[in-house]
This record gives sequence, C-alpha cells and structure tokens, in this order.
Amino acid sequence: MSFKALLLLAHLQAFLIPILIGIKSINRFKQIRFPLLPPLAFISLGLASLFEMFDHTTTDWIYVAHSSIYNWLFYSFLSIGLSFFTISVAKNESIITINILLIIAAVFCYWFLGKSTTLLIQVIISILLISQWWRRFKDWVLFIYPITGVILTTFFGILLSSSGEQIWHVFIGPSGTISVLAFYAVLKRSRKKEIISA
Repeated sequence: MSFKALLLLAHLQAFLIPILIGIKSINRFKQIRFPLLPPLAFISLGLASLFEMFDHTTTDWIYVAHSSIYNWLFYSFLSIGLSFFTISVAKNESIITINILLIIAAVFCYWFLGKSTTLLIQVIISILLISQWWRRFKDWVLFIYPITGVILTTFFGILLSSSGEQIWHVFIGPSGTISVLAFYAVLKRSRKKEIISA
C-alpha cells in the first residue's frame, strides 16, 4: 500500500465512522435532554473530516498550514459538532447560549481573526464539553476524548508542522475517531445504566 493510499484511508475512516455512528444514533439516546443533537454532532464531525479531505486534494495530500474555504468548513463543522454534544446534555440555559455564541464566533473568527483564534475557541468548546458531559454522565470513558481528540491530535499536528514528515499526518484522523467512539460509548453506557435502574 502506498503512503498516499494509507493517508486517504486514515482520512476516509475519520469521515465514514462518525457519519455511520450518527445515523445509528438517531432516536437512540432518549435519556438525554436533546436526543436529536448527538446524531447531528457525529455527522458534523464526519463532515468536518470530509472537508479536510477536500482541502488536502488542493495540496496533493501534503499537509500545508494555510487558510482555505475547505479548511474553514473543517473548523466550522468541528466546532458545531463538539458544541452540539455539549448542548445535548446542558441543563443550564446560559451554557446553551454560550455554546451557540461560540459556534458563531468560531465560524466568523477564522476569516477575521485567524485560525489561531478559532483554535482558542475550540479549546473553550472542549472544556465546556468535558465539564457538561462529566456532570451528566460521570463516566471515565469520557476522558479518552481529551487524551486522543485534543492531546494526541495536537501532538501529531505539532510533529507534522515542525518536522514536515508526512507520516505524522496518518495518526491524526484515527486519534479523532477514537474520540468519536468514546462519545458513543459514553452515550451507550448511560442508556444501558438508565434502562437497568428504571
């Protein structure tokens, strides 16, 4: 298998797995406040990966730190997906409002304040997500997300940017997918727990 095929496969799974989980999640997690949002969140994360793939076709699948319409769509759908996860379990109306404002900020800041500001907004979105999901589920599986979806993807991204070695690019998509599977596992475990206790 060529390196380009391996890279394509790593990105393809990061697109397909969240989409399939999103479809599978429809009408499944009625134990949370807004059960329609997790499927939309999973699908948004899949679409984010799709737009990242589109972006890579413009650079011949070589990672380039740049701004583009597809890169903007990647960050926008990533922000939407993570915020939808937070809103889905939030009981506090101010948390919902803050997340909606953060989505809007992430979408517009990319062009007006730069990608680094968008990344800072995503850190805030992630902190809110972890705090709200921990408050709702108290499931240690949740902490797979910051390890794989934040720390490892950032680590591999830094290695990729600093070294220029494209091999690190292969590990970013699967790290994100592990996070998606962790979210799904937390929802499934919560549903099973609440069915048993009912």
